[in-house]
Amino acid sequence: MAQIAADRESAAAAPAVANPAPLGLSAFALTTFVLSAQNANFFGLSGVTIVTGLALFYGGLVQLIAGLQEFRAGNTFGATAFCSYGGFWLAVGVILTPVFGIKLSDAATATGFGFFLLGWTIFTALMFLGTLRANIALIAVFGLLTLTFLALAIGWLGGGVSTWVPIGGYLGIITALVAWYTALAGVLASSRSVFRLPVGPIG
Repeated sequence: MAQIAADRESAAAAPAVANPAPLGLSAFALTTFVLSAQNANFFGLSGVTIVTGLALFYGGLVQLIAGLQEFRAGNTFGATAFCSYGGFWLAVGVILTPVFGIKLSDAATATGFGFFLLGWTIFTALMFLGTLRANIALIAVFGLLTLTFLALAIGWLGGGVSTWVPIGGYLGIITALVAWYTALAGVLASSRSVFRLPVGPIG
């Protein structure tokens, strides 16, 4: 009996783990939105500085933290997705940081970046398959993200940067908006708000 009571006290004292998905989705959405706006030619190359900071800290570090919290929550999909895309944004931040001397204007480097994006296209397509029993909102996020990566990969692999990268930019903006919607739905579901956003649960 004493052991049961001690176990109950330990369980009661254990802090509740908040849902980290809205944080991860928000970090992903904002960073994707800004970089996609640049890809869509909404502003010039001077905006790269802003994207770099977001990629390293919000899209990268914060999303990585969200992924680690998903491990604690026992969510394999969330942990894999957020940690992976956190790593993606950290890598992009390094690529865009001048001190590392990576010049995308170089033809060989541009092709390498295209294969980098192609690899993420494949990974995202695999993650998309993992959403098919989740909800429509999450399916839309990963489906649109797959198309975004595909358009960017085609552009950087020689399909026409001036054509395919802007297409990827517009797709990325739509992806970010859907990700923000999904994040807000998660926040509202976790709060005492009487207002809810539908995410289209499957099954």
